[in-house]
Amino acid sequence: MTSQPERRSQVARRVVLGTALGGAAAAALPGTAHAEEPLKPGRRPWRLRDTMTTDSAWSSFLRGQDLLWTKLPTRWYEGPFLGDGLLGSMIYQEPGANRIRFTVQHGRVQDHRPAFGSGWGTCRLPVGHLTLDPVGTITAVNWRLSLWDAELTGTVTTTAGTLTLAALIHDQVLALRAKADGGERVVWTFHPEEAISPRKISEAPPAGYTPNPPWTTRTAPDGTEQVLQPLTGGGQTATAYRHDGDDLLVGAGHSFPSDTAAEADSLRHLRRAASYGSLRRRHIRWWHDFYRKSFISFPDQRLQSFHWIQLYKVASASRANGPVMATAGPWLEPTPWPAVWWNLNLQLEYWLIHGSNHLELDALATTLRQNQEQLIANVPAAYRADSSGVGRSSDMFANRGVPEIGTGGEAGNLTWALHNAWLSYRHSMDKSLLRDTIYPVLRRAINYYLHFLTPGSDGKLHLPSTLSPEYPVVPPRDTNYDLALIRWGCRTLIESAEILGIDDELIPRWREVPARLTPYPVDDNGFMIGADTPYAQSHRHYSHLLMVYPLYLVNWDQPDSRDLITKSVVHWHALTGAHRGYSYTGAASMYAMTGDGDTALSSLRKFFDPTTRYPCQANTHYTEAGPVIETPLSASQSLHDMFCQSWGGVIRVFPAVPTDWADVTLHDFRTQGAFLVSAVRKAGTTRFIRIRSLAGEPLHLRHGLTGTLTVLLDDGTPARTRDLGDGTLAIDLPKGREVLVHSGSRPDLVIAPVAVGEPGPAWGLP
Repeated sequence: MTSQPERRSQVARRVVLGTALGGAAAAALPGTAHAEEPLKPGRRPWRLRDTMTTDSAWSSFLRGQDLLWTKLPTRWYEGPFLGDGLLGSMIYQEPGANRIRFTVQHGRVQDHRPAFGSGWGTCRLPVGHLTLDPVGTITAVNWRLSLWDAELTGTVTTTAGTLTLAALIHDQVLALRAKADGGERVVWTFHPEEAISPRKISEAPPAGYTPNPPWTTRTAPDGTEQVLQPLTGGGQTATAYRHDGDDLLVGAGHSFPSDTAAEADSLRHLRRAASYGSLRRRHIRWWHDFYRKSFISFPDQRLQSFHWIQLYKVASASRANGPVMATAGPWLEPTPWPAVWWNLNLQLEYWLIHGSNHLELDALATTLRQNQEQLIANVPAAYRADSSGVGRSSDMFANRGVPEIGTGGEAGNLTWALHNAWLSYRHSMDKSLLRDTIYPVLRRAINYYLHFLTPGSDGKLHLPSTLSPEYPVVPPRDTNYDLALIRWGCRTLIESAEILGIDDELIPRWREVPARLTPYPVDDNGFMIGADTPYAQSHRHYSHLLMVYPLYLVNWDQPDSRDLITKSVVHWHALTGAHRGYSYTGAASMYAMTGDGDTALSSLRKFFDPTTRYPCQANTHYTEAGPVIETPLSASQSLHDMFCQSWGGVIRVFPAVPTDWADVTLHDFRTQGAFLVSAVRKAGTTRFIRIRSLAGEPLHLRHGLTGTLTVLLDDGTPARTRDLGDGTLAIDLPKGREVLVHSGSRPDLVIAPVAVGEPGPAWGLP
């Protein structure tokens, strides 16, 4: 009898032989590659017909995803929102007044007094807001937030007449255009806001805190009005605004340590804008190019629209050269969390950018690169020679100390953030990111752990007491959150050193530590919080399950791990009460990893269930005690995990599509290894997969196809393949080339939106 490994080896040889000799040898072999008619010179044998190449196609598709309002929003989480990665505005009724508020907030505007902590001393600070003050009483609105143009347009009807308005944000300028009909008139008023922490809603300022000075106003020589806000800790915020006929342009800037530079910056922003029309032309060009980088369509109208709104949201909130997102993004509202949170929020905010092919939004990797000295300063002085870290929350410069390991504090947040940067590397294969940021910072982050690992009587390495975010009981040792991050960090450093050709003296230590590190503490219910600390009360965070998701150290491809994964996830959600939105999105992604799309969708839908305590809000934003932007963005990542996964060196196409979603289209979905995947699923069956290699990395594809496979390169020659078992095919795909994979006769290679099978109302207040 031939063994399974021997059979796989024979299959692999037959595929390569068939590929080399032509179609006949491989054509009769189910599940392997065969050739087609040779390519005639000058002609390509196959090409995708992408119906989403014109402005009209994109405008029509995205119009179906737009947010609509026929009722006046009264809260920030009901209204339209605009942004350019720095400046942000939310639009809703001025509380208790017959006015419409346009907030003016900026992601770089913060205080600079670290002695008072991230909640008060280095917190985000408010800028101000505009009001549109009608003559008559507002009776109706009819607004559309166009995703395609990233522009709000519509009307406000009052007892006196009608106001027609349009608004957008580009290059740190809020541009507004308003016209009045009937007895109405356009009256704009700018209201500066006190430069004090939004945390004032939940607590008094700390002892010794001195309020920032009051703002001052001035009129520039060209007639531009300015509001200047000096700060006690140094720096300046400046807001400038100028009327020009029906147009109002508002620019904002922040400088530190300079006390005057923001004043000039805000004027320069307005000069560069020139007019609403000229700014709009640059604005829509950026957004139209942005959307074309990838495409996803599936039959659930409500969730499909939600997904496209999240792409709009993340591009409105983050750009690679800007500040990393705080918990509210650039849309600051009263909140107890006016800072950057490093123990989950930050990581979830940025997962979406990878699959959607938008690495230009990665402010997290930028933040880690630019603030390496601060990350060193964050650890206790005794460890700064070789260690780095960051505490629970910080300003945009990562200014927050790390407690000494053994005192029960959070130690792993920087390492988890570096996993995000590693994902950006894996999706781009940009060695400069690996060399200049990930490797040096991760080396120091893991070094901090190494100072405290000690052997026990069992011969294993153990970690003194650390906190598992945000579980209320602190384990006495061996917290699973940190054990998972140590294992991932050591493995990643070894791999990185090999890629970069670095003979690091610590490589033997990085090999030794995972081999000797104590196993993850588990009990009959699955993964524990840590040693002697079971998961015994409801926990919104999945910090104790990090080895399952997103690190995939313990995963479904390991048959012996499946029971443990299932028990752990089920028990996590069996204890209710503390769950929040990201508890449901996290579970959805874990079930997607197991291939259970129906359960994944069921879990995800809990985030949208209005009977849950903290559901998704009308404009797709989310709030608990204050705005928290990460959860809706992570919900889009849960959708990504249903459609395409690329962990463990394998690309999995349509690994967990819910049964009800028979048709799905992916186009230029970016995966690890820097591949762009296009695939179409119809009537519950994958029709074809096209993959483009941007970096020439090894391609292992779990395709989900049955029957005889065709695997063709873009010049018509059959690709070299090897059957790796479990429905996974190794394909030789050089950099810059494409491969087409399908079974049976060649299907129509068309990229197009799928028909809506489950209608739903528009987001907003339609």
